[in-house]
Amino acid sequence: MDIFYSIVKFFVEGGPFMLPILLVGAVGTAIAVERYVSLTRMSVRNRNVWNQVEPALTSGDFDKARELTSKDESAIARLLSMGLALQGAVRRRDDVKTAMQERMTEIMPHLEKRTHYLATLANVATLLGLLGTVSGLISAFAAVATVNPAEKANLLSASISEAMNCTAFGLVTAVPFLVIHALLQTKTTQLIESLESVSIKFLTALTSRQRTMSQGPIELARAVNA
Repeated sequence: MDIFYSIVKFFVEGGPFMLPILLVGAVGTAIAVERYVSLTRMSVRNRNVWNQVEPALTSGDFDKARELTSKDESAIARLLSMGLALQGAVRRRDDVKTAMQERMTEIMPHLEKRTHYLATLANVATLLGLLGTVSGLISAFAAVATVNPAEKANLLSASISEAMNCTAFGLVTAVPFLVIHALLQTKTTQLIESLESVSIKFLTALTSRQRTMSQGPIELARAVNA
């Protein structure tokens, strides 16, 4: 209970700017939790889909790979479905690669959305803390000018304490958001890199398949001529 009362006292003594900082902290926490859960789920789903599709691509069974990706809405399934849709209609590797890159530009905003807000909210929390500090110091010196000399020290001390509490709360809110923002960006980058790696592996499997199919008629012609 002593800790609870200490927190309440700290918050009350911080002045009116403590409430906006608390609101910023609540919004930032909600965004951080949502982004972490979403990115983790995306990573797990992508891994599961790839584990199912990779054997089909390796063996050249594009029909089975197409069937597997058509039933899933994960990022990796959407990416591969674009390449698989063009696999039978387009023979040029560059055309398939361009189409998959376009699909990547559609997927990336969904991976990166709202993460950048954490850095903004961290800056807002810091600035609100500084604003509370300045406001508290202005009020302190204005009040000191109108009170008795005997009361000046106590009033100035209380006002400075209020100002420092606001700054501390702003920094305590901002610093974790900056760290979480960096971690989420790293997680997002890893997801994007994994999608790019899958795209390259698919194109390699497609090229290998096309080379095998093109060699078949050549070998048949040689056998007939022989």
